[in-house]
Amino acid sequence: MASIVFQEERWEELLSGKTFALSPRPAINHNIVAYNITSIFKRFLRGKYYAAFSDGVDVYLSEEDRVIPDAMIICNRDIIKPNGIHGVPDLIVEVVSPTTATSDKGYKKKLYEKSGVREYWIVDTYSRSIEVYLLKNDKFELDFVYSIYPDYLIEKMSDAEKEAIIYMFHTSLFADMAVHLEEVFEGMF
Repeated sequence: MASIVFQEERWEELLSGKTFALSPRPAINHNIVAYNITSIFKRFLRGKYYAAFSDGVDVYLSEEDRVIPDAMIICNRDIIKPNGIHGVPDLIVEVVSPTTATSDKGYKKKLYEKSGVREYWIVDTYSRSIEVYLLKNDKFELDFVYSIYPDYLIEKMSDAEKEAIIYMFHTSLFADMAVHLEEVFEGMF
């Protein structure tokens, strides 16, 4: 009896003209969080002109730069083509892992800034945090770091510190799109 062999699809990005292979199997928490974020985006954008995409969609930023963000929002549907996004997404999310953190926080952050991405999130499943960068005067500025704190830290906080914790925020693109941290990190192992 013949066996069926499936060839794994190999994902790669083109950064500054050099090809970089992406890990074909990110950690489970990476997938859960990327899916949760895309679900939040899709639910909010349902019936609207804008579009949300998840991991697996190529973004052609230049001849030398093609990336595959974990999630994104596109406000200009004209840049959406059958083989990917040809232009600049308005919001890009990267869920960092030990192998991608340097690129996501270094080269890609600079690339997204230079390309004109309006809002960039760096999501860390280990610290359960989201760094939100907003493009201001052609430079990314850290807007805020949102975190879910473990119970043992909350127990040590003063009442004022507990009250200062922000568990929900809005994107700069849509003032009425609420992002709840508990929903972003829901279901993690």
